[in-house]
Amino acid sequence: MIRVENVSKAFAGKQVLNNISVNFEPGKTNLIIGQSGSGKTVLLKSIIGLHSVDSGSIFFGDRNFTTMKVKDTRLIRQEMGMVFQAGALFDSSSVVENVMFPMDMFTDWTPKEKLKRAEFCLERVNLHKVNHLYPSEISGGMQKRVAIARAIALNPKYLFCDEPNSGLDPKTSILIDNLIREITQEYNITTVINTHDMNSVMEIGDTIVFLYNGYKEWVGNKDNILKVAEGHVSDFVFATQLMKKFKRSLDGNNG
Repeated sequence: MIRVENVSKAFAGKQVLNNISVNFEPGKTNLIIGQSGSGKTVLLKSIIGLHSVDSGSIFFGDRNFTTMKVKDTRLIRQEMGMVFQAGALFDSSSVVENVMFPMDMFTDWTPKEKLKRAEFCLERVNLHKVNHLYPSEISGGMQKRVAIARAIALNPKYLFCDEPNSGLDPKTSILIDNLIREITQEYNITTVINTHDMNSVMEIGDTIVFLYNGYKEWVGNKDNILKVAEGHVSDFVFATQLMKKFKRSLDGNNG
């Protein structure tokens, strides 16, 4: 479990996070949602240590990540996997070399052991016969799957995904969502996903945290988010014409 307790963060005097407290549970897909500028990316980066917080604490299990010395955070960082918005694959490295990169950085495994693990991870994300291709030679959806394979290479306890469906078509987005959920449940990972994709919210939102102007405004799940009748959450969920039509249909059925 990850516990965020009373976390605040400001940049150049502008408050971006305001006293955020939330728990992210293992074996579940925990989503952070909100409009642009809500603070969701800053919260994600604060949790993984890319931003220091001004106040509050972040716990990985019973370990206070925010008070650790840099040299002591190495073990927790080894327990993290990260899927970046653009994939962040190395263009000059093959698919299998990209997946092996975390092992090169954090383990003393033999080349044979690294290759075996990389091949297993690629199989797990349903990628076949692409090991020696380069990122530019595969599709965007396949690149995201390579990024997921790399993120799970060290068998992480914690998986972080920043807009994993960015730039993908709806069908491929669903495949990526389902893959992340399957891996989360299979390995009992604490998965935290930063997204604005309502399809992801409805498909895999076990826990959903809605941020507005740096405040935690609502916490729920995919089963009850459509029942929020008003306010900023409702405005966000039913922003598109399609969702507004769906809401009118819901209201009609409940009338």
